[in-house]
Amino acid sequence: MDLLTQGLLGANLAVTGAQKHEIRLATGIGFFAGMVADADILIQSEQDPLLTIEFHRHFTHSLFFVPFGAFIAAVLLWPFLRKRLGFPRLYLFCLLGYSLSGVLDALTSYGTHLLWPLIETRVALNIISVIDPVFTLILLVALIIAFRNKTKTHAIFGLIIASLYLLIGYAQLQRAELTALTIAQSRHHEIERLLVKPTLGNLLLWRSIYEYGDRFYVDAVRVGFFSSPTVYPGESVEKFVKTNYLDRSFMGSILAGDIDRFSIFSDGFVALQQGRQDLLVDIRYSSLPNSTAPLWAIEMNPAQPDQHAQFRVFRSMSKTLREEFVALLMGSK
Repeated sequence: MDLLTQGLLGANLAVTGAQKHEIRLATGIGFFAGMVADADILIQSEQDPLLTIEFHRHFTHSLFFVPFGAFIAAVLLWPFLRKRLGFPRLYLFCLLGYSLSGVLDALTSYGTHLLWPLIETRVALNIISVIDPVFTLILLVALIIAFRNKTKTHAIFGLIIASLYLLIGYAQLQRAELTALTIAQSRHHEIERLLVKPTLGNLLLWRSIYEYGDRFYVDAVRVGFFSSPTVYPGESVEKFVKTNYLDRSFMGSILAGDIDRFSIFSDGFVALQQGRQDLLVDIRYSSLPNSTAPLWAIEMNPAQPDQHAQFRVFRSMSKTLREEFVALLMGSK
C-alpha cells in the first residue's frame, strides 16, 4: 500500500509490544520500520527501465526477509536512539513494525513476492486497493488516541477494526467474482482465467478481467453493501502473443527478454494498445474499470531488438474521466 498506511500499520503494531513509557517512542520506531520495506523502489537503472518494476515489492517484502529488514531498520535508528533505548527493545519495535509490510501489500491488487525465495510468484489477494482512505483512517485514528493516552489498548482495537474492514473487502470480492462469472455466462463464454480487483480507494467498484479464446474482456462491477450488483459492460482486446509479434530470429534478443519480463510482471494480462503496435499494456489496470486504456505499458521498437523497451506511465486523468469514474462509483451512470 502507500507509504503512509505502511507506516501507520507498523506504528500500531510496535505500540502493541511497548510498555506505557515506551509507547510514544515505539510509535515513531514502528512508523519508520513499516516503511523500510518500500526502500526497494530505489533499485533503478537508467540502462534497464524494467528493473524498477521487477524489484519493487520484491525480496524486501518477503516473510523470510522480515528479521533482516527489521535489523536494518534498527541499525539505521540506533545512532539516534542508543541513549534512550537498548538495542533489544529497539529491534523488537522494528520487528513488529516491519512484520506485516509484505502481508499488507499481498492483500492489495498489486501484490508482492511474499514467499520469495521459495516461490517467485507475486501474491496479490485483491482484497483492498493500493490506496484506501477508510483503511488508512482507521489506523490513523487508533494511533493518535494511543499516542495521546499512552495506552496500547487503542492500537490493538484499531488493528481489530482494520482486520474487520479487510474481511468486508474479502466478502465484496466474492460478490464481485460471482457477478463476473454471471457476465461471462450471459455471453456464453467459458472463462479460462479470471481476475477481479478493487478500483482505487474503495470497496464498491471492481474491475473484472477474464480471458476467453484469444481475447480479454473487461467490465466494471459495482457491489453495493445493501444492494444488488450493477454491471457496466466494457471493452475487449486481443491478447498478446509474442511469436506473432517478433520475428523468430529475434526471440533471443533484449527486446524479447523485456517482453517476457513485463508479461511475468503483468501475470500474462498483456495486449497491444488499440491503434498502437508499439505499446504493450498491462490490462489489469486502467483509469476506468471497464476500459482497456492503460495505466502503464512498455514501448517497443521491433526494428531495434537489441535495445531495452521503455516503461511508460499514463496516470493523468481528464475531467471527463474523473466524472465518469465518480458516476460509476456512485452508481449514477
